[in-house]
Amino acid sequence: MHVGRRAMVDRMVFSSEREFRLDREQHFTAVRQAVEQCDVFVFTLGLTEAWVNREDGAVYPLCPGTAAGTFDPARHRFVNFRMTQVLGDMREALDFIRDRNPRVRFILTVSPVALVATAEDRHVLVSTTYSKSVLRTVCGELDAQYEDVAYFPSYEIISGSFSRGAYYAPDSREVTEAGVQHVMRLFMKHYTEVAEAEPAAIAPDPPRTAAEVARGIDEVVKVICDEEALDR
Repeated sequence: MHVGRRAMVDRMVFSSEREFRLDREQHFTAVRQAVEQCDVFVFTLGLTEAWVNREDGAVYPLCPGTAAGTFDPARHRFVNFRMTQVLGDMREALDFIRDRNPRVRFILTVSPVALVATAEDRHVLVSTTYSKSVLRTVCGELDAQYEDVAYFPSYEIISGSFSRGAYYAPDSREVTEAGVQHVMRLFMKHYTEVAEAEPAAIAPDPPRTAAEVARGIDEVVKVICDEEALDR
C-alpha cells in the first residue's frame, strides 16, 4: 500500500496542492483500513538514525535536502535513537493498533541489509552493528513481554555466519533472490498453513556480468530503502 505509492511521492508528480492532499487522504484511508481489518501485522525494523524537526518534533527517515526539501541546521537535527527510545515508540505503536483492532497479532523482523551511510563520526560498519543490535534487542523485549507479538529471525537467517555470506550479493549488502526465497519458505512453513516447498540449498547465485547484475537490480528492486536516497 505505502510501497505502491512511493514512486509518485519520490518524483513529487503532483499538479497542485489539492491533488497532493487528495492523494494523501487516499493513502491514509488505505492505511486506516489495513490497521482496522488485518489479522496479522508484520513490521520490519531497519534503522535507528533519523532527523528531527526542532520546531514540531516531526521525524524524517531521510536527511532533508537529500531526496527532497532543503536542509536547515536551525530546523533539523540528527538523532540516533537509543534502545529505550525505540522500545517506547514501538510499545506506543502496538498499543495504538491494538486499540483499533483488538484481535490483531504482530510479527516483528529486523532487516539484514546494512546501512549504506551513517551520520555518526565513525565507520558505517560500526553504525550498522549498533543499529541492528538496538533493533534486535527491542524485538526480543517485545516478544518476551507480549503474547500477541512474535519475532521471526530473518536477520539471523541471512546474516548468520553459518551461511558464509551466500545470501548476500557481491556488494555484501543487498540480499540475493536465493536468500529472499529461503526466508520466505521458512516464514510460510512456520507461520502459515501453506504446504512446505522443497528446501532451498544454501548456495551463491551463479556468476553474472556487471551488465546482468545492473539489469537485475533495475528489474527486481522496485522499492528501495529510504536511506539509499542518501547516495543522491
